[in-house]
Amino acid sequence: MTPIRSTLAGLGLAASLALPAAAFDIGAMSDDERAEFREEIRSYLLDNPEVLMEAIGVLESRQAQAQSAADGDLVAANADALFEDGYSWVGGNPEGDLVLVEFMDYRCGYCRKAYDEVNKLVESDGNIKFIVKEFPILGEESVTSSRFAVAVRQLAGDAAYEQVHDALMTLRGNVTPEALERIGQDAGVDVAAVTAHMEDPSVTAELQANHELAQKLSISGTPTFIMGNEILRGYLPLDAMRQVAADERAEG
Repeated sequence: MTPIRSTLAGLGLAASLALPAAAFDIGAMSDDERAEFREEIRSYLLDNPEVLMEAIGVLESRQAQAQSAADGDLVAANADALFEDGYSWVGGNPEGDLVLVEFMDYRCGYCRKAYDEVNKLVESDGNIKFIVKEFPILGEESVTSSRFAVAVRQLAGDAAYEQVHDALMTLRGNVTPEALERIGQDAGVDVAAVTAHMEDPSVTAELQANHELAQKLSISGTPTFIMGNEILRGYLPLDAMRQVAADERAEG
């Protein structure tokens, strides 16, 4: 049922409750009485359209609260996989009082847009643990990028991964073997070894685990963030992310 239909139904119920029980029996109404009743509701809404908007606002607020509660349950049920999987790169303050997880794709325009703002949030806050989940969903170049990044982390460690991650997020142009070689060389890794490791079962297992986790959390797009108990689907500007962080801390 759409918000408008739900609201109209609610208004009809409210009108019925305002009348004496014996005076309002839809089943007992004649066609003329029913038509008159409907016309009264229509006239009232036309004369007072703000009431309809107010009712829709209340409905949407309740739906948002229900979604937030459901998301909180999903986060709690998958906490270990989200926050302690043992392989995802961890940045920011590993001992921070708030955890921010990002499901990202290197070829996602909104992930790239969020990149600088996420960095500013983590750096300026100083008390956020930041976890990156490789979640390539936008085609072959996305998968190639993530395989390269994961292979770098497995073979060369977190510092090299961070440098490669940053380079891939800011890469201009296509993900070609030449581009990956240049990125790997700049990070000081053995590019030949990394390239050979990209199809290793351990790399596949990490990416598959992230996809399965995303499915459990009803995540289908990037970027998607988990901050505290909230699932934030889509790009958020810096000020909005700071407000979510403040709200999560206030709720404890």
